[in-house]
Amino acid sequence: MFTRFLEYIGAGVLEMLYFVGDITIFFWQTLQQLPKRLRIRHILHQMSHLGVDSLPIVSMTLLFTGMVMTLQMAGEMIKFGAESTVGGVVAIAIGRELGPVLVGVVAAGRVGSAMTAEISTMKVTEQIDALRVMATNPLGYLVVPRMLACMVMVPLLTVYGDFIGVAGGWLVAEKYFSIPGHVYWDSILRFADGADFYAGLVKAVVFGIVIATVGCYYGMRAPAGAEGVGTATTRSVVTAIIVIFLLNVILSWMLY
Repeated sequence: MFTRFLEYIGAGVLEMLYFVGDITIFFWQTLQQLPKRLRIRHILHQMSHLGVDSLPIVSMTLLFTGMVMTLQMAGEMIKFGAESTVGGVVAIAIGRELGPVLVGVVAAGRVGSAMTAEISTMKVTEQIDALRVMATNPLGYLVVPRMLACMVMVPLLTVYGDFIGVAGGWLVAEKYFSIPGHVYWDSILRFADGADFYAGLVKAVVFGIVIATVGCYYGMRAPAGAEGVGTATTRSVVTAIIVIFLLNVILSWMLY
């Protein structure tokens, strides 16, 4: 019984190490394709699909997050006479953590799953093999445009989400807690600085790379058949979200 338990643990460790090594090689091979021909039209198409189409869900997520955060926090701060710090606290929390992390999670669920489903379907229907027959590298044709699009659009969505989240906090602070708008916005200028938002953008760039790499990796490695497409998509979303949370801890420790 104990031996079987150790075998189970060992198999899990070996599988994880294989995954880390394989996806690292996949990422390095993708980077090698970057200096080669860039398909601008494909990149712009992916930016529109992955970024612009994500604006509604990002808006709702960050707006409600800013509103709920202010709703939970402002009342307690008013009790201690600290209502003049509400805006600064909301801005710092959203700029440093909530903005990039929530945008990353939303993008992993919407964008990462779409990448995996699209590429895995191409693999199952042998379209990727057709690219190789035409002497076209699938990484340069499929993965590079998506990675560059995510590296650009996830930070832009984060900037947009930061503003929406702070604005949502302002609505609750002014309309529900009767905190004057100038007090709310002035506290942001006094307590938050550019580093709080710049570091969040660094996180967003890393999260964009993670989403594209994980999504495309599982698409390229999808098992055969329709069931394989669903399995790859599920694994892609779960893995990307876990990696985002893990890297968020590491990046927060390094940046702050």
